[in-house]
Amino acid sequence: MVNKDFFKALDDLEQERKIDKQTFITTLETALTSAYKKMYGEAKSALVKLYPERNTIRIFSYKTVVDVVEDADKQISLEDAKQIKKSYKVGDMVAVEETTKDFGRIAAQTAKQVVMQKLRELERQNAANELSEKEDELLTTVVKRIDGDNVYVQIAGTHTEGALMKNDQIPGDKFQVGDRVKVYVKKIKDSYNGPQIQVSRSNIGFVRKLFELEIPEIASGEVKIKNIARDAGNRTKVAVYTDRPNIDPIGTCVGNRGTRINTIVNELNGEKIDLVEYSDDPLEYIARALSPAKVLSVETNDSLNMSQVIVPDDKLSLAIGKNGQNVRLAAKLTGWKIDVKPESYVRPSEETKETEYELTELTDEDSFDTMSDLDEFEEINGDDEEK
Repeated sequence: MVNKDFFKALDDLEQERKIDKQTFITTLETALTSAYKKMYGEAKSALVKLYPERNTIRIFSYKTVVDVVEDADKQISLEDAKQIKKSYKVGDMVAVEETTKDFGRIAAQTAKQVVMQKLRELERQNAANELSEKEDELLTTVVKRIDGDNVYVQIAGTHTEGALMKNDQIPGDKFQVGDRVKVYVKKIKDSYNGPQIQVSRSNIGFVRKLFELEIPEIASGEVKIKNIARDAGNRTKVAVYTDRPNIDPIGTCVGNRGTRINTIVNELNGEKIDLVEYSDDPLEYIARALSPAKVLSVETNDSLNMSQVIVPDDKLSLAIGKNGQNVRLAAKLTGWKIDVKPESYVRPSEETKETEYELTELTDEDSFDTMSDLDEFEEINGDDEEK
């Protein structure tokens, strides 16, 4: 069968959709062979071949040369085989081209179905491959639709939506259809309906990418982010450091008159950001991580991975933070369990102390629950957390 229009359509698909024509041809040969067998008998040994360079489709049936024919669909007599080619002998495989007008209509219908199905599969696959490169990236998207608490955004340059679920939004986020919004691509998974993209604004990856976007020194690697601890919508602690003595990592992140850090804070809906300079010395690192509270001393127990921090009495609530937020984030940032004690708990005043206290290496008996201490000392000193 000759069909120039059919093969021209495959060429157009390859150019417009950037889909390899040979992929279609291989799939079509399999599908057309199956269609031919259904039309003329499943037992028939047949093969449909496409020749794009000649714009032709040819059908071959294969039969084995035998002395006595028992299955006409699969066998051919030696006498009949020699009429095709005199050199044939028993056991040889004879290929005979079939010429059937009836198969043309079936072939056209099958080809159309296969092309449409394969086109959808390849488009989904190409979209998934393209989007996989965007995983762990920050994208500017457009709000396409809102379904209850969930927001669906259009990924630029694709026909794919990203799903921004309620738990991936920053508390206080408000969206309207058509809004441009920055999101972090946290996960891409393929499904029957195409790639599903999960995007987030509450993930710590969102903060990391904002820092890379707004601070060139972080993007270039001159200043590095050691770790991030985040309570989305409330407070984030970011530990930064640099190997270059002439660069101030904190000042670099803050920017001239706070322009850099303020841009990030605005994108986070006013979320507080504590910049912490990382140190290889755990004592110093822990003390810095409890910012903005002032720390008097730090003791550590390596075997328990625990630290004891002493702060001024009037800074206890600030060090612990509302509902333990500050100390919890500091612990997550540093990787150390942190117990905060007020100075008076360790060093009572001369009028009230009965026993001399000394700061010693922590033991199991020295550890205590931070939240219990918070309740006890807030009753005495009140909540003086600095706003």
